[in-house]
Amino acid sequence: MSLIECVPNVSEGRRPGVIEALVAAVRQTAGVHLLDVSSDRAHNRSVITVAGDAAALKAAVLALFEAAMATIDLRTHTGEHPRLGAVDVVPFIPLEDVTMEACVALARETAAEVAARFQVPVYLYEEAATSPARKNLEDIRRGEFEGLAAKMAAAEWAPDYGPRVPHPRAGASVIGARMPLIAYNINLATDRLDVAKKIAAAVRHSSGGFRHVKAMGVALEDRRIVQVSINLTNYERTPMFRVFEAVRREAARYGVAVLESEIVGLVPAAALTATAEYFLQLASFTPDQVLEQRLRKVTR
Repeated sequence: MSLIECVPNVSEGRRPGVIEALVAAVRQTAGVHLLDVSSDRAHNRSVITVAGDAAALKAAVLALFEAAMATIDLRTHTGEHPRLGAVDVVPFIPLEDVTMEACVALARETAAEVAARFQVPVYLYEEAATSPARKNLEDIRRGEFEGLAAKMAAAEWAPDYGPRVPHPRAGASVIGARMPLIAYNINLATDRLDVAKKIAAAVRHSSGGFRHVKAMGVALEDRRIVQVSINLTNYERTPMFRVFEAVRREAARYGVAVLESEIVGLVPAAALTATAEYFLQLASFTPDQVLEQRLRKVTR
């Protein structure tokens, strides 16, 4: 049986009742396994992780859009995280017995139905992108909801599916297919947003940092600290431990300590194993030495 992961990001992280309604819409879809829900008040965003086959995931995404359209209005939405739509981004990720090409096909089928049913413009990204200019999510999302109408007026930013104008409440959505991504935040023991922004610029690829890192500095005002919010798009080529160490060293230049780090949603075991191997300086370590890993092999 093929197994695909889907990680919708929705623009709501502050109203528990609304979040529960969004999650329920996904959870109640037959054939879908709810794996994780992570909500952040400062970002005003929730990340829902589910798995299933193509048909079940398509049905779950459509149910999520229906719930979000009824409860989220971006005209009154504020938060630290950039966003384009009520259901902001929906990636499909191959896990078992499924190809990336199948996930691309699923992304395109789902995007077409979302646009037709809800009149929400949809852009395709990453492996499903129809042009190089739309491969990177940050390029599509630049200008956010507030600048979307003006952006869509340009011919080069016509959506892949749906109307040529934003939905008045739900904006636009980005749907695609990609490999696993790690959402990883590092919190700093300071309230200096300028420091977080400088560190983010030092480690992200677009400004000269690590090849597979996207990062931004944000303020967590309720905690009076700042955060370097990171997406690792290829943890094998740019491992978590390397990024953590770089952020720690950059922070030290400003006399700032790392307070803690956090993973948003789920993370591949291999990423944590590599981090343990690095920080514990393990010699001749192999993944087969992990008890659960060995058990999975012998009990299949």
